[in-house]
This record gives sequence, structure tokens and C-alpha cells, in this order.
Amino acid sequence: MTNATRQWASYTVGPLCMTLYGVIRLTDADHGPGLSWSLGHLALLVSVSAFVTVMWRLRRWAGAGRGPVARRFAGTATVVGVLGAAAAAAQTVIDLVIGFLCADRGAMDVLFEEVRSHPGVTPAVYTVGPSLLYVGLVLLTAQLAAMRRIEVWRPLVVVAGIAVAAVSLDLLPLGGLLLLLALAPLDRRQRLSIPDAGRERRHELPHAAPEHRPAGADR
Repeated sequence: MTNATRQWASYTVGPLCMTLYGVIRLTDADHGPGLSWSLGHLALLVSVSAFVTVMWRLRRWAGAGRGPVARRFAGTATVVGVLGAAAAAAQTVIDLVIGFLCADRGAMDVLFEEVRSHPGVTPAVYTVGPSLLYVGLVLLTAQLAAMRRIEVWRPLVVVAGIAVAAVSLDLLPLGGLLLLLALAPLDRRQRLSIPDAGRERRHELPHAAPEHRPAGADR
């Protein structure tokens, strides 16, 4: 797989797997244990993992050729987003395990209540924690738009995709497609936009002045 293909995949796998999870969820009327529940949550787990790669690439892009303030902002946004991804992954794994352990939705609800009864679990894993993933993604795309490395409409579409999914989980397929619209073309823009830091440093090195020798010195 070429670097260009890997970069393209890193921006598309997350939104596509989110869309896939949303579609599978719509086909599961009971939202209970079974093949649909497991496949959907596996797709969601892949999506969350892929967004970590997206944020890592956006951080490098936002910091390349910029001062310490821009790099710190991008780094902080990435840390926030990765913490959110960890929380979302933890929630997804809990959902998968409960789905494997239970025979019906009623039994799942009992286990979910047990899990949420532990102090701090609900905000960390179910409410505040996972939302940090989207906060980090919005901050990074907004920073790149402010730097004019991407169009202004892209972070707005990211916000729209997140808002649509927050209104109703039934709208997750639309939210995933909006994120795909905002992120998928970024692989080519990043390749064409700015060289990496190492290449920039090489360009900044002064060229050695040619040595002047007196006439006849090589004879």
C-alpha cells in the first residue's frame, strides 16, 4: 500500500465505518444481542480508532512550519480528541461484551444499569468522555481553516455531522456522510499543501559558498 493510499484511507475509514454502524443499527429493530449488534459495534470501534489517525495527521499538518503556539494548540486539541476516542472505545467494548453475555434486551438493560451505577462511569464513558473526540476534531479542523490550509466550510460540515448524530442515533448514517464530505478530500490537500518539517529544515539550510581558488592552483 502506497503512502498516498494509506493517507486517503485514514481520512475515509472513520466516516465510512460510522455510516456503516448507523445503517446496521437501523436494521436492528430491537437493538438487542445478536449479529447486527456485534457487527455494528465492531464497525463503530474501527471508526473510533480511525479518527485517532485522522487527528494525528491533522495535528502534524497544523503544526508544520508554524510557531510553538500553533503546535501547542494542535497538540492540546489532539490530546483532547484522543481521550474522547479512548472513552468512546471503552463504551463500545462494554456494549460488545454485554451483547455477548446477554440473551435479550431486558438482560442487557440490567447489566447496563449495573455498569452505570459505578461512580464516574456515566460521565467518563457515556456522556462527557466520548464527546471529547468530536471537540478535538472540530478544534483541529477549525485551526486549519483559520490558517487557510483548508476551506472554511469544512469545519462547519464537521460540526453539522456531529450535531445531526447528536440529535438522534437514527441519523448516524447522515452524520457519517457529512464527516466523509468534510474529511475525505483532505488527503490530497495535505500532500499538496505544505512540506513536512524535515523537508522545510533542509530547505532552510544555507548553501555553502563556492570555494575560490587562485588561478593555476589545480595545475
